[in-house]
Amino acid sequence: MMNAKRQKAKIKPPKKPNATESQFNDNWDRLAQAIREIHKKNASILSFEELYQEVAQAQIVPAFPVSGASSSHGGTANGASGASFLKVLKSVWEDHTTCMLMIRDILMYMDRVYAKTASVPLVYDLGLDLFRDTIVRSPNYSIQDHLLNVLLQQIHFERENEIIDRSAVKAAMDMLLELTDSLQTGDTVYATDFENKFLETSADYYNLEGQTLVEKCDAPEYMKKVEKRLNEEEQRIRHYLSSTTEPKIRGIVEEQLISKHLKTVIEMENSGLIPMLSNEKMDDLARMYKLFGRVPQGHEEMKGAISGHIRDLGKAINETVTSGSSSITSPSAEGSSSSAGGDKSTGTAVAIRWVQEVLDLKDKFDKVLSQALVNDKAFQTSFNEAFEDFINKNPKSPEFISLFIDENLKKGLKGKTEEEVDNVLDKTITLFRFINEKDVFERYYKQHLAKRLLLQRSVSDDAERGMIAKLKIECGYQFTTKLEGMFNDMRISTDTMADFKDFLDKPDMERPRMDLSVTVLTSTFWPMNLSASPRCNFPAEITKACETFQKFYLGRHSGRRLTWQSNMGSADIRASFKTRKHDLNVSTYQMVVLLMFNDLPEGQSLSYDQIKGESDIPEVDLKRNLQSLACAKYKILLKEPKSKEINAQDKFFFHKDFSAPLQRIKIQTVASKVETDGERKDTREKVEEARKHQTEAAIVRIMKDRKTMEHNLLIAEVTRQLNPRFVPNPGMIKKRIEALIDREYLERAPGDRRVYNYLA
Repeated sequence: MMNAKRQKAKIKPPKKPNATESQFNDNWDRLAQAIREIHKKNASILSFEELYQEVAQAQIVPAFPVSGASSSHGGTANGASGASFLKVLKSVWEDHTTCMLMIRDILMYMDRVYAKTASVPLVYDLGLDLFRDTIVRSPNYSIQDHLLNVLLQQIHFERENEIIDRSAVKAAMDMLLELTDSLQTGDTVYATDFENKFLETSADYYNLEGQTLVEKCDAPEYMKKVEKRLNEEEQRIRHYLSSTTEPKIRGIVEEQLISKHLKTVIEMENSGLIPMLSNEKMDDLARMYKLFGRVPQGHEEMKGAISGHIRDLGKAINETVTSGSSSITSPSAEGSSSSAGGDKSTGTAVAIRWVQEVLDLKDKFDKVLSQALVNDKAFQTSFNEAFEDFINKNPKSPEFISLFIDENLKKGLKGKTEEEVDNVLDKTITLFRFINEKDVFERYYKQHLAKRLLLQRSVSDDAERGMIAKLKIECGYQFTTKLEGMFNDMRISTDTMADFKDFLDKPDMERPRMDLSVTVLTSTFWPMNLSASPRCNFPAEITKACETFQKFYLGRHSGRRLTWQSNMGSADIRASFKTRKHDLNVSTYQMVVLLMFNDLPEGQSLSYDQIKGESDIPEVDLKRNLQSLACAKYKILLKEPKSKEINAQDKFFFHKDFSAPLQRIKIQTVASKVETDGERKDTREKVEEARKHQTEAAIVRIMKDRKTMEHNLLIAEVTRQLNPRFVPNPGMIKKRIEALIDREYLERAPGDRRVYNYLA
């Protein structure tokens, strides 16, 4: 028996008083013979209970002979090849593991009592190690290389769409996964022997395939094949490869088939990303988004390409503004064919078409975003930046968007319900968000809103107020205060006119010969210049009526001053022609011109200079209104010589033979049209002047709160506060700071000229 204090302890079986050396040898011989019988598949003749007892009663250590072990099958494996080899190996492996399970059962006592305490391998694990070293890594036969080559060959065949015996491959993979490496790393033979070679050959295979596919496939077909390859590798992992290999092989496919060919696929002629967008290939775009999202720079490349495409499309839309699109015709209400009217109408059509094309473009890419890009916020931000970029490159964009809204809010807009108009306005608000110069938009919107309200051309007050509510949500109450004030003036004016009628009903009051309706406007709310009010000499009867209203109004509101805005009014007059009478709705200027023909003998004319001298109407307005009366669809006046332009030498006659099927006729002047260069320059100057005051107000507001502030911090804070209305220029902010220092609102700090102090 072994001494317990010795370093290598031996199993201490139960003491048997009659045990002899010969009896031990007999037991061992029977045990060895039993192991041989197990390997010969004769286990049915053995008594496992007796064998277990002999192991427990004898001094057994794990040093049994290995002759007759599974290595006897090595020759069979060496002679096999391909799928047949894997089937033979599978059979050998299953036989060996079955034998080892039986041997483990016989030697279970030794495993439990000796192996764990002595830190030596268990019987079953030792059997696997023997199989690894004797069969898989045989020193006498090249089984290891042959096995790896066969496995890689089978995978290659499957990649080439050939059918393989997956069960045989899986059995081999399971064997490699169950065998551990001889080095004490804990890795499996699968990881050390097979996986690295598998990944290397896969990288070479997909590198070559990527180059081949790029040359012979278009972009959609290429992506479908890549998607198929990824699915195949995923299926391969599920069927017979280790799950630990999945991220590695996936990374190789993504690197070789996607990362290396990102730009090539995006830029493929007639099938790349841009053609997909142009033809709205949503499935292909969704596939590209999904595949490119697998690699680090995939989505960045897509975003860059799509954003660039949006900018290119936007640039093309902007070019319609400067190309002078003479092919566009205006659906003007009066059908004017005059040169000036035609140019203005064409300009309006360009403006409306520009906004509509931008809206259509936005709708298109919103559809791409929702259907192909799963509403990815990063892509949405990139798209918005592209839209903002090209929209602000069109200096007329604030005016164009205001004109588009004006067109949709006018009365009599054909083919659209109020709900449809509201949907269009919601989309227009999206474009409004992209505008940097929101203060310029506000100026144009006020002008157009004023004309709609005063000429009663709005679809409805609800639609107008709804639009203002949308603008308030975007820019805050300060942005819409004046717009709401305009509506308030209209409401108060309605009440004022009711009181004025009561005033005229007094017995001692002489009523004017015409009905007068006056809208009293607060000058700070409405777009008007009181310092240069429009001139116009009214006929005596109209002047008398105006004086009556003035007497009434100033009697109720002391300290106020009324200035008549003749350029913003309208009139209804009844004209008698040879065949019938017509009710004409005209502007105030047109009314003044037409009334001049009342006392004119039949057949007599008035020259342009006479009309100009007697009416004192500004020349630009006079020519525009004469064009509407003499050159439009309804020619109330005739002019000589006949032409599309109004000249100083022209003469005008009352058209007594005029006739029209309608009783009531609306004579429209060119309204809400695109500004001329001169008008735009004047608008820009007014905007810049207003910006100076807004910038100074922001500076004073900030400094009053902070008291002391460094120059760069003040510039940054002023820019942040003014950004919702416009993007201020740092140079302009600096000039306003200097102006406030001169006016003693601020001072420079004595010790540091870059620091400002607020002066109360």
